[in-house]
Amino acid sequence: MSAPRALRLPIARHKRPLRRACANRARNRSIRYRCSSVQCRQLCNPIEEPVDKMNATSAKGQTPPAHVGMFQLLNGAFVAGALACLARLGIPDLVEHGPKSADEIAGQIGVEARALYRLMRATACVGVLSEGADGKFSETPLSAVLRSNANPSLRTFAIMHGREWHGLGWSHLEYCVRSGKQALDKIYGMPIFQFFEQHPEEGQLFQQSMSDLSTIDGPAVADAYSFGEIHSIVDVGGGHGLLLATIMARNPHLKGTVYDMPHVVAGAKDGPLKPVMERCTLASGDMFSSVPAGADGYIMKHIIHDWPDEECIKILKACRKGVNSGGKLLVVDNVIQPGNDFAPGKFLDLQMLIFPGGCERTEKQFRDLFGAAGWRLSRVIPTAVPESIVEGVPA
Repeated sequence: MSAPRALRLPIARHKRPLRRACANRARNRSIRYRCSSVQCRQLCNPIEEPVDKMNATSAKGQTPPAHVGMFQLLNGAFVAGALACLARLGIPDLVEHGPKSADEIAGQIGVEARALYRLMRATACVGVLSEGADGKFSETPLSAVLRSNANPSLRTFAIMHGREWHGLGWSHLEYCVRSGKQALDKIYGMPIFQFFEQHPEEGQLFQQSMSDLSTIDGPAVADAYSFGEIHSIVDVGGGHGLLLATIMARNPHLKGTVYDMPHVVAGAKDGPLKPVMERCTLASGDMFSSVPAGADGYIMKHIIHDWPDEECIKILKACRKGVNSGGKLLVVDNVIQPGNDFAPGKFLDLQMLIFPGGCERTEKQFRDLFGAAGWRLSRVIPTAVPESIVEGVPA
């Protein structure tokens, strides 16, 4: 990322209603990113601002020194920590129906009032809450998506970024870069998904975060792809089934199966699949050895990016073995583009390095991966979110 582009990442301070821009507009040099939390997927969409404010040039038209932009980038860790705490305390829920002071809220939730004020003041300076002249804080569009009842809600996703395992993982990035190994193996002596099994609260938090993200990218997938020729589909690693439920609701001809680990599938029984359960099956097992056979399509969202190539090939071979003649493989992941443009997937790639050991891939890497498992990459379909649908057909 060049220095001028980096300087267009300052924290936003205005309180105007926000306007989202599509991913393609990220190339426009007259926009900048509001949120410097590199994990953020949807909120990192660029926000339009007046060019004179964005460039922050001096009276002589000179760009500020590089260290100013670097301070702004480094502050991203502070912002993410503050937002995680705000979400954990449920503050956005408490200001939904009107402004409240920190003193009022502190009494409701049992925290120290002055410390709470400092937290809310900090998040307000990045547009998450707004402090009025009377010292009361009101809701903003950004704080609203951290409410538990928001649609979409990123509350659980924000909370996850403040959990101990997540912070410790990122503090071990140097270890991961030096060794190529995963942080949680070193910290806890086990890989991340085993950690979630042994710490059910953390596992539930993770699964809920993934389901919440599916309320954003699930509709984008359903809108971007035509499922008319597919009559049965298996969502491999489908979690609680929100992606599959979204697709099936829009395609009444479809029969679907959610396939995941037993303790995960158990949480899907009373979840988003309820309205379509008469057309849906829940199945559990080991996706590295087999998947439910006899489907026209196999879809995986944020699954292939979790694993190194050798493990991915096992999953894809299992799908190839099970697919009906003329069937399709649909992998929903970031497809990394060349060049220095900002892309959330490039930082999500580091998240994969730190935790499960996978990676985000380029189109060529997907093509090679598919080929090694008996598939041929037929096309890459962009969506309204950063993820694309990478389609494969039997080779």
